[in-house]
Amino acid sequence: MDSVARKGMQTGLPALMAPRVVKGKSSIGRSLLGFLLLLATSSTLYLSSRLFSFQDRGVVVPLDAESLLAKCRSLHVKPGPHVDFHSRARSDRYQPGTKAVYIRNATIWSGNSNGKEVLHGDVFLDDGLIKATGDVPNELLANIGDVVVVDAQGAWLTPGIVDLHSHLGGSTPALRGSDDDNSYNGPITPWLRRLDGLNTHDLGYESSISGGVTTSLVLPGSLNAIGGQGLVMKLRPTKERSPTSMLLEPYLGFNGTDHSPEAARHWGHMKHACGENPKYYRDTRMDSVWLTRKAYDTARSIKVAQDDYCEKALSGDWSSLRSRQFPDSLQWQPLIDVLRGKIKVQTHCYEATDIDNFVRLSNEFQFEVAAFHHAHEAWLIPDVLRRAYGKKPPALAIFSTFARYKREAYLHSEFAPRVLADEGFDVVMKSDHSAIPSRNLLAEAAMAHYWGLPENIALASVISTPARILGLDHRIGFIREGYDADVVLWDSHPLSLGATPTQVIIDGILQISHPHTVVKPASHQQAPSAPNWDRETAQALEYNGLPPLEPRHRDQSVIFTNVSHFWSPTAESVIDLLAESAGANSQPSGIVIVQGGRVVCFGRNSSCDVYHSLPDAETISLQGGAIQPALVAYGTGLGLTEIAYEASTSDGYITDPLDSQPPLFGPGGYIAKAVDGLQFGTRDALLAYRAGVTVSVTSPSHQSWLSGLSTAFSLGAPHKLDRGAVVSDVVAVHVSLSHGDSEPSVSTKIGALRRLLTQEVKGDVGEWFQKVANGSLPLIINVGSADIIATLVSLKKEVETKTGTPFTLTIAGATEAHLVADELAEARIGVIVTPTRSYPYTWDERRTLPGPPMSADSLIGYLVKRGITVGVGPRGIGALGHPGVPEMANSRARNLRFDIGEAMLDSGVLSKEAALALATVNLEKLLGLDYHGQQHDLVATANGGLLGYEGKVLAVISPRRELVDVFSTDDVVAPVK
Repeated sequence: MDSVARKGMQTGLPALMAPRVVKGKSSIGRSLLGFLLLLATSSTLYLSSRLFSFQDRGVVVPLDAESLLAKCRSLHVKPGPHVDFHSRARSDRYQPGTKAVYIRNATIWSGNSNGKEVLHGDVFLDDGLIKATGDVPNELLANIGDVVVVDAQGAWLTPGIVDLHSHLGGSTPALRGSDDDNSYNGPITPWLRRLDGLNTHDLGYESSISGGVTTSLVLPGSLNAIGGQGLVMKLRPTKERSPTSMLLEPYLGFNGTDHSPEAARHWGHMKHACGENPKYYRDTRMDSVWLTRKAYDTARSIKVAQDDYCEKALSGDWSSLRSRQFPDSLQWQPLIDVLRGKIKVQTHCYEATDIDNFVRLSNEFQFEVAAFHHAHEAWLIPDVLRRAYGKKPPALAIFSTFARYKREAYLHSEFAPRVLADEGFDVVMKSDHSAIPSRNLLAEAAMAHYWGLPENIALASVISTPARILGLDHRIGFIREGYDADVVLWDSHPLSLGATPTQVIIDGILQISHPHTVVKPASHQQAPSAPNWDRETAQALEYNGLPPLEPRHRDQSVIFTNVSHFWSPTAESVIDLLAESAGANSQPSGIVIVQGGRVVCFGRNSSCDVYHSLPDAETISLQGGAIQPALVAYGTGLGLTEIAYEASTSDGYITDPLDSQPPLFGPGGYIAKAVDGLQFGTRDALLAYRAGVTVSVTSPSHQSWLSGLSTAFSLGAPHKLDRGAVVSDVVAVHVSLSHGDSEPSVSTKIGALRRLLTQEVKGDVGEWFQKVANGSLPLIINVGSADIIATLVSLKKEVETKTGTPFTLTIAGATEAHLVADELAEARIGVIVTPTRSYPYTWDERRTLPGPPMSADSLIGYLVKRGITVGVGPRGIGALGHPGVPEMANSRARNLRFDIGEAMLDSGVLSKEAALALATVNLEKLLGLDYHGQQHDLVATANGGLLGYEGKVLAVISPRRELVDVFSTDDVVAPVK
């Protein structure tokens, strides 16, 4: 056979189609003649739009044989970069006209050496790629024309943050028309693609970029057992302004037709969900697992048929395929590709039961699990995880402290990231944006580090590790030559409290045109020294995730030594009582002595010698730590709810007094008191207590405009009848106002407030609002919209003019308060900001003041500079990101100390004393919280204060309860890095 004929056979075409010379005549002509004769005389010849038949040796070859063979070959191409990928001179995402960027004098965390490599030098970016790191060759610069030069001045430079679990591109602000996360058409929908519902108008993109996020895996929601295909995207806006243009290495199924080897190299991602969420379809766990097995069995059957077909086609055995077509399935191909190892499985699973189920599924159908997401119980079952199919166990994409909002999340621990890392698993910290706005994703890694995750692993958990889990570590997640030009320059060490980008670069393009910066303390240029949590971690494991949280009570004398600061609350502020006697370079030699929960002496050196010989006194060294006022939580469901999504653990919702039904007990109506439904000893309450939050002001749970009467109670008390358990039966009246939240209209509710405040309504409700109108009880209105706030300012003036008596009105939430700040100051209306970093969750909150790097002022800093009294609180998240579920904020109360520390740094104007006041004296003033002559609680921390990632809470000093609650003293050793 000559070479031309051989070539025809190698391409899968029959030899008779290759030109040959036989006895001086072309074989093509002879074959064509034979074909025409057969066509005319044979009634049994099979001919369709797809097949072209030949009778040479009985071979039947499809006309689209080349396409079929290409498809068969692509089935066996393993995803991953081409061998010469890193020889590319220009990124496939390069935007023409992009200038080269030369970053000089940076401290570079490269991601190399398991996250331990730190370089000092330069980075050069061009053509959308990192062209050089460390020492940039002069000849490289000489060949470039216009270059943007950035002098880092020694600042930290990292690869871009990678979010492994996001719902960006949904709807921010929350609008129903853009809610495309979940399908409501059945529990099994692997054929759906998140790309087909990606919203490019989401305000979250810019917010996320401002937190250093450059790449996100955007997943379908978790309503379906198999929810569909996710997408990996770069967050920068493109000139094309389309979802497609934001994709990073789109999977071959994204257009459904390209089966070239290069297209087959890109990874896909399939979203699964276990447990409670798929029960939306009234299925049990047994149903969900069966439906998933059934789907994979269908996919496996098609895969086997495909393999059989391709084995014959690739061997040239077309005769065996005479009457068969390639077993295509547009519907099931995504699951088939999971079985082929081309699509990575990203699965939402919380509990041991569900993780075990899914591990068995992975072995039954032989597919690897890239990561278990949420995975709140994964830290308790390492052996189960190791049984998953594949050479490497799944990664765990988890939260740091966000937990207990549902039963499945009840056993989560702050020590889970550390435990999993110690067991050798890949740990990824994620956002689940907007449950945690991905702007704050880096803080998840920082808090995981605080609770024991090593520094290198913590940084890698939001950069290099998720890049590897995505199958994209050949181009993102590291600062290496040839990698994508996605880097972030930080104002401080990335794991320090409040670390903020000064510039974000994606594909070599600067994303922040005019970055605003705040100077951070020099101490923030190094990673914080985390406390030692060895004993607590071991105890959490010993008790299967539910270690005892109750403190050790001391009603005898306690002597605190080696105290660096003693911040004490006054009626108007917080002051450091040890500051006057402290020298510039003095050692922490302060002493504070407590008897019966009251401070009886404080000073330095020998100031309190007379008390040193107290009988039964316990001495606790703070090792340079501090004593500071205990914090007050506002805006949570603490005390009324143990698990947000479990009605049996909650007080329930109050009746709407504006409901069309007759009001309870006559025309006077009723108003609910939170104190009547209090629950003590909940885990979130005790965890907050151990983090320095000793009092919560909680209002009744509601789905209407009038919440009721809040109460203040001790988070450390065992029950309501304990001494000092209830701080104040009634604190304030609470109302919520927002557009579109419920019927009737906002204007109707304002009208109702007008009547209530001008004493036109009698009965129970009227009596409590009369106390507001006469100035003896504050009115707290949760509202985000500047327009509604403006109306409330006018209403306050109107009512005060009519009654002749000023009253206390406080705005909570207050996202748009900066737009009417001067008017608020003039009307003497204070503000409780929740959350401390603004985010446009709803239409009423779309006009945010985000703070650095996007704006010069943070909301808190701006309001403080306008002379407004500001308090703070955490925030709950509800459906569509709506902030209507305060119970979802319960587990966040423990992070209040970090929130106010971050607020201090973002503001650029707050001192430590002023920051502590945000959650103590300011908040108490705005809420009208009366301690009835009792002193404030105090918190003792070792190795640092509350406003940082170094201090460890050792004790609460409570004069109201006449005791000192001690958490940990015997294991306070030198901090660990």
